[in-house]
Amino acid sequence: MFEKAVLIVGGNKGDRNALLKAAVEAVSELGKITLSSKVYETEAWGGVAKGPFLNQVVEIQTAYSPTELLAFIQQIEKDLGRKRDEHWGDRTMDIDIIYFGVDVINTPELQVPHPFIAERKFVLVPLAEILPEFIHPVLQKSSLEMLKECEDKSEVWELRG
Repeated sequence: MFEKAVLIVGGNKGDRNALLKAAVEAVSELGKITLSSKVYETEAWGGVAKGPFLNQVVEIQTAYSPTELLAFIQQIEKDLGRKRDEHWGDRTMDIDIIYFGVDVINTPELQVPHPFIAERKFVLVPLAEILPEFIHPVLQKSSLEMLKECEDKSEVWELRG
């Protein structure tokens, strides 16, 4: 059985563009990419990381379970130089599961929908680009509604060139 999973891919260390492309390519091996946002440059969120991030949201159709998908994306992060030194710190690659179909998962290892979607413009801007009408299964709001209501004032701009 196939399910659609929505992932956010991003990082702010090293060659951000090359790392983002490598991560998206690796994710494409976990399932067919059915939608992908533009690439956005965003201010660091959470007050710990220093430099701006490149972020992209992709939707994949995958046969993997949520926990299998999590294990694979954590391996991709590691393969691309991710070190989990500092919570919300600088990193070469971060891949989060935003949605897994309309499933609600709440385990110590995985929370889906991602618990901070509605608070982060760097997630909502690319998410609203590709899935504007998708309804958050817990909040019962569309991506566009969440973006409109988001109080995050950080800058998110489309990467050009």
